[in-house]
Amino acid sequence: MLDIDDSRMLTPSLLGELGTIATRAALLDQDDSFPSEDVAALAAIGTLAAPFASLPGGGAARDPDDLMEALRAIGHASLPLGRLFEGHVNAAALIRRYGTSRQRESAFRRARDGALFGVWNTEGADGVRLVRRGRHLELHGAKIFASGAGHVACPLITARDEEGGLLMVLPRLDGSSRADLSAWKAHGMRASASGAFCFTGLRVEPADILGQPGDYHRQPHFSAGAWRFCAVQLGGIDRLVDEAASYLRRHGRDTDPHQRARMGEAMIAAETARLWVERAARIAEAEEAATDERTAGNAVAYVNLARCAVERCGLQVMELVQRSIGLSAFQRTSPVERLCRDLSTYLRQPAPDRALCEGAAHVLAQEPPMRELWR
Repeated sequence: MLDIDDSRMLTPSLLGELGTIATRAALLDQDDSFPSEDVAALAAIGTLAAPFASLPGGGAARDPDDLMEALRAIGHASLPLGRLFEGHVNAAALIRRYGTSRQRESAFRRARDGALFGVWNTEGADGVRLVRRGRHLELHGAKIFASGAGHVACPLITARDEEGGLLMVLPRLDGSSRADLSAWKAHGMRASASGAFCFTGLRVEPADILGQPGDYHRQPHFSAGAWRFCAVQLGGIDRLVDEAASYLRRHGRDTDPHQRARMGEAMIAAETARLWVERAARIAEAEEAATDERTAGNAVAYVNLARCAVERCGLQVMELVQRSIGLSAFQRTSPVERLCRDLSTYLRQPAPDRALCEGAAHVLAQEPPMRELWR
């Protein structure tokens, strides 16, 4: 296994790759594309393996600040790659938390050898089921909106067993063509290769099943883990502010008082998002959140509110940047045009109203003042 230093996420090697990743992101802004070279680069420098690496003493927790900054940095360079890497990290967290020692070791070896993991749980009306065929189990059904479909070597999926329980499965793909990207025509995140993936007929062994029924939705990890996609979104928000500032300097408009006012508001929004994400990461990843019911509830509520705060900050920054740059921000040759498409698409996360209301409901139900909830 990697040692503690090698398991760091935000390494000089990763920082050194970001410029190249950002350059390639513009070239990959087209349907059915995928950042294969970027994934290979992350594998070569150990970034794919790091989330699976064991810490000394068997600790399972990552340094939340380190992980947050790594997700933020990759999102700054490429939101589609950031989305894919976030899914990889999510899979690692589930495998580390619920997997056997053999499953954890196998996953680490595969990631070290360059395999990209992902978590696919969205499905159509039929869903994915585990069905018995004689003495063995098979998968039946498909996932939709699966990021990296056809490219993720190790998807972690959810499937219903014959009793209706929801299990996590690590299917052994057979190399056949099972991905269908034809329905993914979103105006942003084109290089995420999102689409449907059919699992029908894949045999499942007991060693392919992760954890117990219901583990996937176990709180606080299920909801509180949303801070990770917020960190990637934060990177995109930062990038928009950086691009706008660069544009204004190049065109000699950075001394205009109205531009300074708009950019000041954008900077406040970006920093507000950072403060929410940083605190959300620390609260969600604290050991107490997994062992104490009250702390777990606080963690879920805080991350739910952080999701909404980051979304609002992202929408505000896009509006301010577009107003500052003007019509040029909508030209397809502008990096701002692509970044706004990617960010606006990625900000569309499931059930934002429910997250807001559940976060507020938790706080309203507490007797202590709010200042004491998240100490």
